[in-house]
Amino acid sequence: MRSLPATVVSNTLEGPLDWPDATVVRGDAVDVVTRLKEESEVPLRSHGSLSLNRALMAAGLVDLVQVTLFPVITGQTGSEPIFQGAADFDLELIGSRTLDGGSQELIYRPTLHV
Repeated sequence: MRSLPATVVSNTLEGPLDWPDATVVRGDAVDVVTRLKEESEVPLRSHGSLSLNRALMAAGLVDLVQVTLFPVITGQTGSEPIFQGAADFDLELIGSRTLDGGSQELIYRPTLHV
């Protein structure tokens, strides 16, 4: 991951960052990602906060959702559903594979549920 260029959307951070080939961009994350999607031929990935990813999904900017399922149940230690308060989406499974240790990687195409 560190070998790929990164764009960090922040109104508080100042560059340079301690990350190779990272650029800090100020502004609204949805506006920044919209512009990046229009300008870039390279697929974008978001490893940002849950609120960022919720906002990108609500704006229709997410083409694929990659979910990794780990063989663990956190009934007592889990804190909250990650998409709590987000819109409803239908997910079309377009890929899957088993990783080491029995984890599953599932790739979905989201569509806003109407």
